Formats: sequence, C-alpha cells, structure tokens
Amino acid sequence: MVQEHHPIVIIGAGLAGISTAIALKKQLRTSDFTIYEKASEVGGTWRDNTYPGCGSDVPGHWYSLSTELNPNWTSFYVSQPEIQSYWVSLFHKYDLAANTVFNCAVVSAEWNDEAQVYKVTVEDSITGERKHTEAQVVVWAIGGFMRPAFPKDIPGRENFRGDVFHSALWRHDINLKGKRVGVIGNGCSAAQFVPEISKDASVQVINFCRTPQWFVPKLQFDYSPWVKWAFAYIPFTMRLYRNFLMARYDFRFMIFRKRNVGMIKVVTREFRRYIKKRAPKEQHAKLIPTYPPGCKRIIVDPGYLDCLNQENVNVIWEGIDSIVENGIKLKTGEIVPLDIIIFGTGYSGDPDFTIRGRDGKSIQEYFQSQGGPTAYLGTCVPGFPNLFTLLGPNTATGHASVVFSEEVQIQYALQMIRPLLAGSVKSFEIRTEASAEYNRWLEKRLSESVWTECHSYYRVDGQMGKNVATFPGPLTLFWWLCRTPRWDHFRIIGVERWRRERR
Repeated sequence: MVQEHHPIVIIGAGLAGISTAIALKKQLRTSDFTIYEKASEVGGTWRDNTYPGCGSDVPGHWYSLSTELNPNWTSFYVSQPEIQSYWVSLFHKYDLAANTVFNCAVVSAEWNDEAQVYKVTVEDSITGERKHTEAQVVVWAIGGFMRPAFPKDIPGRENFRGDVFHSALWRHDINLKGKRVGVIGNGCSAAQFVPEISKDASVQVINFCRTPQWFVPKLQFDYSPWVKWAFAYIPFTMRLYRNFLMARYDFRFMIFRKRNVGMIKVVTREFRRYIKKRAPKEQHAKLIPTYPPGCKRIIVDPGYLDCLNQENVNVIWEGIDSIVENGIKLKTGEIVPLDIIIFGTGYSGDPDFTIRGRDGKSIQEYFQSQGGPTAYLGTCVPGFPNLFTLLGPNTATGHASVVFSEEVQIQYALQMIRPLLAGSVKSFEIRTEASAEYNRWLEKRLSESVWTECHSYYRVDGQMGKNVATFPGPLTLFWWLCRTPRWDHFRIIGVERWRRERR
C-alpha cells in the first residue's frame, strides 16, 4: 500500500543530492521533493572519509558549485573537514533539512508503467520499519564511493587477531603508537594517510603494494587574507580565477589521448624525474610505472614519496597470499607480523538497492547485459523512465572536478524535470538505439585513450574489463553534449500538450 506521494525522490544527501536539491529550489522554485539519506548526517564520501590527511586532489575553487563560490577556502587544495563544512553549510543555507529523511535507506524503486510513477520502498535504518511512496522522478545521487571495497583475492580477514579496518571507516579509537601497521594498497587514499601516520617514529608502517602509481608534486599554498578579501569583494575576481583553473585542468586531458605521443613522452619524463628525486634510489625500479600517465588516477603527492625515506616506513611488492592470525602471508611463503591492518583499497559504487524499469528488469540486470554500467550521457538508462543517474557511467574524467560533471548532468535533467512537474509530460525515456549509438561513440573514443593500457578501478572488474568510469574527453565536451537534450532520442509519454506549449 502506498503511504505517501512525492513528485521527486533524491537518493542520497551527498554532493550530488545536495546539488540537485539546490538547483530544484533555485531554478525550478520547487520544494516538492524528498531526499532519503541512509546515514544520520549529510556529506556522503566527505562525511564518511575522515582518515588522517584526507582531502581533495582538485583545487577547492573548482571543487565547489559554480552557483555557490566560496571566497574563504583556506588553501589551494582543501582538507576533508573544510570540504564537509562547505557542503553542510549549503545544506542549511537552503533549509534542505525540511526535505530530508535521515536514517532512511531506499530498498527498491519499481516503475509502474500504467500510473507512470515509481513505487519507492524505504527502510528506517534504526527500527527496520518499511514504508512506500510514489515518485514521478527518481534521482540517483549515490556517487561512486558507496562502500569500502576489500580485495576478493586476499582472504582471511576474520583470522587476524589484531584490529582490521578500511580507511573509509577510520577507527579513531585505535592508537597506532608503538604498533606495526600493515597498509594494503597504494592509491590516492593510502598516499594521503601513510605520510600522516608515519610521522610518529614509533609507528612501523609496512605498505603492501601491487602496482606502481604516477605522482605529481602537490603545489600547496594558503590564500592570504588579502586574496580572500579580493575574492569576496572585487567583482568577477573569484569567477575568473575559477575559470582559469577549469581551463588549466581541462587542458590536461590531452595527455590521455594516445595520439599525442610527444606530449605523453614529455610528461612521462617529468613524472619519472619527480619520483627519482623524492623516493629512495633502491625503490625506483619498483615505483616507476611502465604504463602511461593517466591510465590509473594520477596521485597529487601529499608527501608519500618523501616518507619512503623514513626508517619506520617499508614497502613490500611481493604479492599477498592471505591474512593469517599474526599478520600477512606473502606468496613467497613469508609471514610479515603485524599488530594492525588498514585497507586502503578503494570503494564500490554498486547500489545496495534495486531499481526496476518498464519491463520489470532491474538496473543491475541491464548493466550486466551490457558488460557493465551503461547509460546515455551517463544520465539516462533505456527502460528506466524519469530516472537520472548522477555521476553515472563514464562521467568522471581522471583530471577534473566531479562536482562540475554533476552540475552538467543536473542542468540536463532539469530540462526534463520542468515539464514533468508542470504536468505537461508524463515520462521521458532514452531510446535503446540512441543509447547504443552514444556508447559506440564512447567506446571508440575510449579505445584511443591511455585508459586501455593497464588494470584500474576505472574498469568494471578492476582488471582489463569495460571502462565504466571515465568520459573520453575534456569536461567542456561533456558540457557541450549535455547542454540541450536531443528530444528525438527520447520516448516521451504525454508529449502532445508539451508540444502545444512549446509552439
């Protein structure tokens, strides 16, 4: 039995959910939406990730909404507490608490083609009570970092007698002082917290690495009070600065195109030189990748390479066989004794709820039939009317701000949500052939990029499967493709009235 009706349901109160809600209030002047958030606070990944050294590797002035510029960022790269504070302040500025149900997880959303609505089932995370609501529009705003990911090929976590946790769920109650700490993984998160925890010389850090990473120097600096004053009070100063950052970073996409051989050689040489300058000489052969820069996400070095010179930091490249009672067993048979194990092994973006479309199939079944998550412009999925997937398949870039990508998607979706709310149209559904044509273009562009050259989390299996994460172009191209919907690409129900209104 349906207990409530909400024209728009937003799943998640992270960056995408908050951004969507603000756009609905500011641009469509509607408060007729509900955000379901399974946690007790907003912020998504920046709420959950509180490990030492956590922060963005994108400049703060670009890692913010274009409609909500912040003159008070303290530094070029911004730390987790400051980012979380920014998004929490926006949440309260627009009084989004009135539209948000906390501790409430979406369990399922099933499309009723006759009624042209989704039946959404939600569950109270505390009591377990379930209720149902109807929604004409569902906005998938769960982001790409839903849950901590643990490598399936490293068994035995339950056997370890010490403490085991993932960096995404940092155990602040555990004192590392005087302990032997094993860190599994050497991606962006591990590169941030390893230098921090190793500042205490009594902490012996053993970093278990599988593949090397490319690093660039972190050119960090604080903004002076005068600069912040100029951003706040001199017209266009902050906007011009942000646009400069956008152009500068978007140009970096050029190194991801295989055809730019000369540029890739120059960049590779500089990156290699940086690693050799910072890291201990005996580690150079292992630390320098053989794949081109950008194939995996490039790490903005927060001091990781420098900390490898410390006596209390050791790197092990031999593969892990399993976790045993007193430590980690290597494939060589050696057991490395440990007191604590920390996984810095990334995240899973798979939803923990089910969405069923017009033919009754789940979105997971559709993705499986396509070899991995697939969507039109990363936003619309065939068979799923009025569903908009923010930060969906192939919308990240590896070189730019996901906040801007989400804004582009939101502006695209609003052009359909507006007539839906007005009652001019009942549903929009991307046509299968239009989605297939777009994804053929996508695959061709991806095949011409460096992302085909290595294993990475950009791929569906983390190995050499389908790339489901990155958009094969600069963000300006993604913005251009999303600026106006191709209405002939959509199956539109109830279009007659809308056509009359548009004449």
